[in-house]
Amino acid sequence: MSLKRVDLNLFRVFEVVMQHRSVSAASKELGVTPSAISHALSRLRNALGDELFVYGDSGMEPTARAFELAPSIRDGLGRLDDAMSATPFDPAESTRSFRIAATDFTTISVLTGLVSRLVRIAPQVDLRIFPCNRMDVVRHLDDGRLDLVISWFQDLPDRVNRATIMTEKEAVVVRPGHPLTEGVVTKERLFAFPYIVVELTGSEDQAVDGFVDDRGIWRRVWVERLLIETDAEEEDAAAHVAVTLPHYAAIPHMLRATDMVATLPGRLARDAAAQGAVVILDLPYEPLCVPVEAIWHQRADRDPGLQWLLGELIDVMRDA
Repeated sequence: MSLKRVDLNLFRVFEVVMQHRSVSAASKELGVTPSAISHALSRLRNALGDELFVYGDSGMEPTARAFELAPSIRDGLGRLDDAMSATPFDPAESTRSFRIAATDFTTISVLTGLVSRLVRIAPQVDLRIFPCNRMDVVRHLDDGRLDLVISWFQDLPDRVNRATIMTEKEAVVVRPGHPLTEGVVTKERLFAFPYIVVELTGSEDQAVDGFVDDRGIWRRVWVERLLIETDAEEEDAAAHVAVTLPHYAAIPHMLRATDMVATLPGRLARDAAAQGAVVILDLPYEPLCVPVEAIWHQRADRDPGLQWLLGELIDVMRDA
């Protein structure tokens, strides 16, 4: 197929339908009728010899060929936009919406400071925060439906770039008055009580040493070092995981009513301890220390708006 025979506007329709998975939403964004979107898709299907999108339970589902084409089409459209845009990104005047996937922890500890700064320097810029505990966040990053994902990561594919936002250390916490708040805390004493574990994606046994493979991106989904490093030969000493949650916010409330033990990121633990909700234990081992990172698709390296937002995010955490 020759590109000369295809109207380039059809690729823009493809990109918007790929993003929204909806003909009606695409028509609203492009300012045309739904029938015009359907007609454009029909022309592109004929040109490419593939259905591209089929109706499914959650809207227009891309075919394998559509997923294959999407990165190149998005990259090509981005290059055209770059070539035709002579106006630099101006945060004070921009009305752009940035789409970020984050956990409740990173929303509280990272994005709260960013929001405070944007209110002052970019009052018309919007942030749309999506949950990071879904297993499709990387697909949404690939599809252009997310700009950033903020979490813990290990290995990344070449198409994804990363920046460290801050470093976080685990803290083991219990309710005030818990038996572990008296005396020396040992591994044996810690294992004598049931645990609450935050497992961000609900992937359970798919996790390997606290990480899960999400389309080639290894995401850390739990940070309990004591449990991760428990040797299989020490099953008699292993902790009992009584409750598994997809978020951190409920932990202080559950601890208040039980003698359970839990691990929180250090910043959340210190905030909860300052409010009298939990007590941070002195551990018999060196706490796990992990970088909190923002990742983005490499095509965004040419996006001055997103690069500006990343710079502001890093500055906010440096100041904090």
